[in-house]
Amino acid sequence: MTRHEATQDTIHATCVVVGEAGVLIRGASGAGKSRLALDLVEVARARGRFARLVGDDRLRLQASGGRLVARPHPSIAGLVEARGIGLLARPHLPAAIVRLVVDLSETPPERLPEPSAFETTILGVRLPRLPAAADGRIATIAMDSLEGLSVTPVT
Repeated sequence: MTRHEATQDTIHATCVVVGEAGVLIRGASGAGKSRLALDLVEVARARGRFARLVGDDRLRLQASGGRLVARPHPSIAGLVEARGIGLLARPHLPAAIVRLVVDLSETPPERLPEPSAFETTILGVRLPRLPAAADGRIATIAMDSLEGLSVTPVT
């Protein structure tokens, strides 16, 4: 494969768009990926920002031109799981360029993590990473992190 050819993968994760920036949310089953996605959309909209679901549970990732693109799996595009309720239809976008990765864990991240904890590489694309325990404030923290990364305003 040449340097300019795309590489791709299908993963269990969730993705939303805030402004023009995709937020990839990873974590174990039941970690709160769907809940965080819905919360992040709500927080973004409360701040007057555009926000929309890309995909929940299964995503197709593609690295191309030094960027990571997330797309919903076609069989569940536009659906998000509300644990204990079922699948809910939500407006969604067909793709997003991932600008931030949020990794949810059952345990809180280290108190003072090494700088390397704030980066990850997916399909050869290096991205900012936010390690987090799923709690009530993570959507706000993720939104603040995303705004700090933006080259263009997140609107």
